[in-house]
Amino acid sequence: MTTLLLIEDHAPLRRNLRDILSLAGYRVLEAATGPEGLQASREQKPDLVLCDIMLPGCDGMKILAALRADAATHALPFIFLTAKSEPPDIRAGMNLGADDYLPKPVARADLLATIHTRLARASQQRPRLPDFTNAAPLERLGISPREAEVLLWIAEGKANHDIATIIGCAHATVKKHTIHIFEKLGVETRAAAMLIAIETLSAP
Repeated sequence: MTTLLLIEDHAPLRRNLRDILSLAGYRVLEAATGPEGLQASREQKPDLVLCDIMLPGCDGMKILAALRADAATHALPFIFLTAKSEPPDIRAGMNLGADDYLPKPVARADLLATIHTRLARASQQRPRLPDFTNAAPLERLGISPREAEVLLWIAEGKANHDIATIIGCAHATVKKHTIHIFEKLGVETRAAAMLIAIETLSAP
């Protein structure tokens, strides 16, 4: 379930927003102060932060600046929700790296549409990790199922003798498969074969 962090010190508004977001299918974390919000952003790893600017202890601008300065939270989608809607305030937030800026009061449809858009964009920008659980996609490279299995372990950085042990065959057999793989992929090095394998395993 997608997790949102709502940082808002006004309790009635926070409850109202929480109910709207929960009914829309999101898991909602709450924080009532700046320090609580910053701590939750770092520790709870939400998928998106929805944050007021005027907060006790640490304002929203400082929270955003701290998150953008940390590699672990640098790309975390961050939306300001605030009554401070003058152009200078908006520019200040955007210059710090805010993804969007919604003035209070915000309509339910606008709130949900903005969150959906920012989550979708973050998903598209997130690098896809290779799937090392299945060798079948590697067969698209024109290699046999057994060669695909060997290439899968090559992509994980295993040496030939390790691969022989894992798949239960002789070291010489793995070496032979490796030579065939290199020929079919048109590469000369293990690193080049590994790169092709990782790119294939990372493809949608």
